[in-house]
Amino acid sequence: MKLKTALLGAIAVGAIAPAAFAQQGEDGHVNVIYWQAPSIMNPYLSGGTKEIEAASLVLEPLARYDETGALVPYLVTEIPTLDNGGVSEDLTSITWNISPDVTWSDGSPVTAEDVRFTWQYCTAEGGGCAQAAKFNGVEDVEVVDDKTVTVHFSEAKPNPYLPFTGGESPVIQAAQFADCLGAAAPTCTDANFYPVGTGPFTVTDFRVNDVIELEANENYRDPSKPAFATMTLKGGGDAAAAARAVLQTGEFDYAWNLQLAPDVIEEMSAGGVGTPVSAFGTLVERIEMNLTDPSPDLPEGERSTVAHPHPFLTDQTVREAMSIAIDRDLLVEVGYGQAGRPTCNLVPAPELYASDNMDCMPQDMERAKQMLEDAGYVDSDGDGVRETPDGEPMSILYQTSTNAVRQDFQALIKEWWEELGIETELRNVDSSVFFGGDPGSPDTFQRFYADVEMYANNFPGTDPEAYLGAYTCDKIPSPETQWQGENINRYCDPAYEELVAELARTGDLEERGRIARQMNDMLTKDSSIIVGLVDRGRVSAHANSLGGVILNTWDSELWNAADWYRVEE
Repeated sequence: MKLKTALLGAIAVGAIAPAAFAQQGEDGHVNVIYWQAPSIMNPYLSGGTKEIEAASLVLEPLARYDETGALVPYLVTEIPTLDNGGVSEDLTSITWNISPDVTWSDGSPVTAEDVRFTWQYCTAEGGGCAQAAKFNGVEDVEVVDDKTVTVHFSEAKPNPYLPFTGGESPVIQAAQFADCLGAAAPTCTDANFYPVGTGPFTVTDFRVNDVIELEANENYRDPSKPAFATMTLKGGGDAAAAARAVLQTGEFDYAWNLQLAPDVIEEMSAGGVGTPVSAFGTLVERIEMNLTDPSPDLPEGERSTVAHPHPFLTDQTVREAMSIAIDRDLLVEVGYGQAGRPTCNLVPAPELYASDNMDCMPQDMERAKQMLEDAGYVDSDGDGVRETPDGEPMSILYQTSTNAVRQDFQALIKEWWEELGIETELRNVDSSVFFGGDPGSPDTFQRFYADVEMYANNFPGTDPEAYLGAYTCDKIPSPETQWQGENINRYCDPAYEELVAELARTGDLEERGRIARQMNDMLTKDSSIIVGLVDRGRVSAHANSLGGVILNTWDSELWNAADWYRVEE
């Protein structure tokens, strides 16, 4: 049976055009600033973008996505397909051939055992893996020989390119992480801060939530790269300071995620020191609703919609009313200008997967108020705060990371929600902590000790299967998972689980699009547990003296740091 699906046929295979460098390290030092400081160099122990991107300088997947969204080989000789025999005819396996010239930074060879171990590491009992959705449906990872590994799926997998692809799913060295399985994972400080990798750089000094010092990997597969002998990745501060450091003072060469008002960026770039770069991808600024009682006073592990449901956010009527009370057009105008588009969705792109859901727009405060009235949420004592039918005041804690645009959003949304009759307390947490992976911190977005929280993230590549697959019952963070897990809302719907399984086994592109749009609508339109706000264009900046930068919204922004070089002035 020839199951040559449209999905597999659509995978683009290519190679990254190398820059011609005379020798490794000839351009000296490069300075990078991430105003959200990385807290670990292991993306399996943090769902934060800052950790995934910092780690991508050192740890690499078998293949990743280029700036067009095409899958390209990194540690392998080619992308497996049906045509070249790398994907089995029944779609239940995919075989990767590791390039013979790829070694770890310590000089030892990368083998199929390392790939198998990475799967074991992320799925180990008692551990917590932030990227568990990448391995949905994986039955076994077979070592065929030292340089050949086959991923076996429990059923036909028309999209077999989730494990070991993109910055979220790199290969880690079995020898270094051998004693770090399960509950021991977060205790392996040396491995988590100083991973042995295959990327262009290695870590020489790691200071949590502060500075990472790196040097060129002397065993990198291209001996002429990277052009920079050393790199400093400075973390912390705010987006405005990061932008100034590249666009005005020239202190840094690259600044990530300039979440600033467009007129501010335009003014800073007027001096000609640096250049802003931007592109749209799948990054959505959104509000996540907590379906459980968020009190940190509850015993750990008792956060559930059954034992301790939220007193009113479990009511879909309340969530929908809160959503339509928001003026998304104003948020875009205030925060992003041309670099933002109002959205109701979790998945805004590619077009195949983007729902036409517009139910959250335009703002309709009167309808929102009437919805609450009709559902029995009334202000019985005239203090401006509604009570639930059980008499409990509708009061919430709304948290996000510390950032000027996000605090502007908080202030506006608080005003709208309080006009609606919901008392709103605002809290912002330092981004290095909020997006960090520390299982002992009560302030991470995974612990979610608030009623609602706001942030943005996206998915690698152009297929949202793993991204949407993160909202299943088994992805709920808990003490047993070291508080890792993408399903922070504690959402658990058997109908949604069925769609996750259906998407995983569907090959026809149009049908995949239909299923993904339905899943998006279940999370947004039908339930409002996720309230989309802004489809954000990615905006970063580089010094005019830094060449080779290609902004990539489909993978890590640092995906081609090996190709960066100093421009002669």
